[in-house]
Amino acid sequence: MAKFYGKIGYESFEKTSPGVHKPVETVRNYYGDVTRQSRRLEGSQKVNDDIDISNTISIVADPYAYSHFHEMKWIEWYGSKWKIATVDVEYPRLNLTIGGLYNAE
Repeated sequence: MAKFYGKIGYESFEKTSPGVHKPVETVRNYYGDVTRQSRRLEGSQKVNDDIDISNTISIVADPYAYSHFHEMKWIEWYGSKWKIATVDVEYPRLNLTIGGLYNAE
């Protein structure tokens, strides 16, 4: 089983004025294990197919991760940011399934 150490990005919303919220990004580092590695090409009407990796990374979660797992947006893996598709809570770990590349707009 491969080891993991890297950044995970969270996105929450902060109220700036009545009815107006702005996104706030928080980045934290975590240790874990890579429990599954796979990839597939998503066929589309584009010139180049999209890459979708379905890796599962099991991180050792801290109290912040448990209380904010619903705000997890991306994980840094091999120098790129990837979308976190699903988060499974299995105390004392969180199992993250990675999807396609994350594009912050």
